[in-house]
Amino acid sequence: MAPKLAVLAVLASLLGAVSCELTISLYAGYGFPPPNPNQPFKLPPASPPKNPRPDLKVGYYAAKKCPQAEEIVKRAVEKATPGEKAGLIRLFFHDCFVEGCDASVLLAGPETERTAFPNLSLRGFNIIEDAKAALEEECKGVVSCADIVAFAGRDASCSLSDGKINYDVPAGRYDGKVSRANDTFLNLPPPFGDLKLITDMFAAKGLDQTDMLALSGGHSIGRSACGSFANRLQPDNSSTAMNRKLADQLNTTCTADSVNVPQDYKTPYALDHQYFKNVQEHNVLFTSDAVLLESPETKVLVDSFARDPFFLSGILPIGRNPWYDAFAKAMVKMGNWEVKNSTVGEIREFCGKVNEKTY
Repeated sequence: MAPKLAVLAVLASLLGAVSCELTISLYAGYGFPPPNPNQPFKLPPASPPKNPRPDLKVGYYAAKKCPQAEEIVKRAVEKATPGEKAGLIRLFFHDCFVEGCDASVLLAGPETERTAFPNLSLRGFNIIEDAKAALEEECKGVVSCADIVAFAGRDASCSLSDGKINYDVPAGRYDGKVSRANDTFLNLPPPFGDLKLITDMFAAKGLDQTDMLALSGGHSIGRSACGSFANRLQPDNSSTAMNRKLADQLNTTCTADSVNVPQDYKTPYALDHQYFKNVQEHNVLFTSDAVLLESPETKVLVDSFARDPFFLSGILPIGRNPWYDAFAKAMVKMGNWEVKNSTVGEIREFCGKVNEKTY
């Protein structure tokens, strides 16, 4: 067990696809022992997208004689619980950030992305499999698992936001054939990341700071294990410290690292802009959320995304909070990253394994 933890600690220390040196302080609650703070680790350079101009199209499957593809996925998502819907949004993020948006996160087996520590709490696999099974009955060998994940992320966002988030999803992705657990540590932004680290890690995926803040709003929904923010529950005088009242409440609730709590304590079942109000009030779980107030540029965005619409006579809303559209735009933009084509990808028959034959 000790050698395995040592290997994981080294891998975790390599977090971030940017070319620089950085000392990362890990805490045991996230699953790894802390490395020596006097030994900075060299982070790998960002890799260019394999297909920087993906040939994705809205309505792609209409031309592929499967015009009902998106509706079939939507029906599967409608049957999901709120927790599974939140998981589907996270699943899309974790897929795109590692190996690109190619459903590599769905592949089962030893040492795949799915087995890596940051992915052990992922949910929604059953919803994707149900959608895939229905699609294989309707139009066999046509719809990729990667596109199903993208459609499901959109449909879950629409449902959890009460329709405020809805957007067209360009499709035509192929499924990847590679999935490595170690790649998750190199690419997924950690909850303890500072502003520079998470900004650089999003930039390595072609996403700017506005995209980063918009996608961070996904923390408005879902739950987190207490162990992933245990270091923030102690008294702290730093600018990123958690609001003491919330910290005290969580100290009572978090009787073990494995206990799960809502990421948004005020509107835990809604994908909404309350998250940004929580950031303003220091009522957020992760350091990577708290640091969004650390620069004038990001603070302006937080303030803008936190603003409520004006209600005329207390009834009719005037204006629209800009976060909802920014989130939709960032989801589409993220969905273009390292998309596979027919040369390097395939249309899997089952989302959990690569094909034994080629369609």
